[in-house]
Amino acid sequence: MSATARKTAPMPDDIRAMKGGTPIVSLTAYTTPMAEALDAHCDFVLVGDSVGMVLHGLPSTLGVTMDMMVLHGQAVARGLKSAMMVVDMPFGSYEESPQQAFRNAARLMAETGAGAVKLEGGKHMSGTIAFLTARGIPVMAHIGLTPQSVNTLGGYKVQGRDAHKQQVFGDAVSVANAGAFAVVLEKVPQTLADEITASVPIPTIGIGASAGCDGQILVVDDMLGLFTAFKAKFVKRYAHLGDDMKTAIAAYAADVRARNFPAPEHVFADAAPKKT
Repeated sequence: MSATARKTAPMPDDIRAMKGGTPIVSLTAYTTPMAEALDAHCDFVLVGDSVGMVLHGLPSTLGVTMDMMVLHGQAVARGLKSAMMVVDMPFGSYEESPQQAFRNAARLMAETGAGAVKLEGGKHMSGTIAFLTARGIPVMAHIGLTPQSVNTLGGYKVQGRDAHKQQVFGDAVSVANAGAFAVVLEKVPQTLADEITASVPIPTIGIGASAGCDGQILVVDDMLGLFTAFKAKFVKRYAHLGDDMKTAIAAYAADVRARNFPAPEHVFADAAPKKT
């Protein structure tokens, strides 16, 4: 599916139909300008709860609220024309019951215009996924390393090695059977990611998984070198904009202190004499 050839944004069924075809491209976005930059190149844009760490300085995603996701979802929606928007359901907004999940997912979709929501969890969330999809809420699943469960997982560790391999594989099968239209595989060993991709009928979206997944996603601020609080093995820096930004700010500060800015071309002259 070519982004330049599309006249309207894809729907979840369009993303699902990309299974086994041209790899699906996705990045996160939290603001209108970033969404505008990504729109022509991404099949879907994720308003990730990573916004809590990237833009709000939180130590993890656990402090992200529904109001934050709505606010950033609305901002991203203003910048998208060609890409579908998916919005993360924050921690505590869906785990209690399928009914709670429906209320909050419906709010996210109604107030942001999202094409789908994403929630974390495998087999234990399959009932909630089925409940949502039966009521018109398209769901992208997220298994493997699930950052909202980082405290119970013992940190940001690779998931699906050794004794846990069958658990992660079972999670993938469960969310696909429950009706998810795609599943994110985060920090899953390459061989297992390839096995899951070959076995489930929905697209797999890798982040720290395998090039054999049906698509890939990264946090855009990681990829651009804007957020450098930590460097994950699976992140490729395509730019170092954070360093460029610091250099530019230092140059501005030096110019101001030396009275080199504003220069004559940056200030306004007295009013020109009236023509006679």
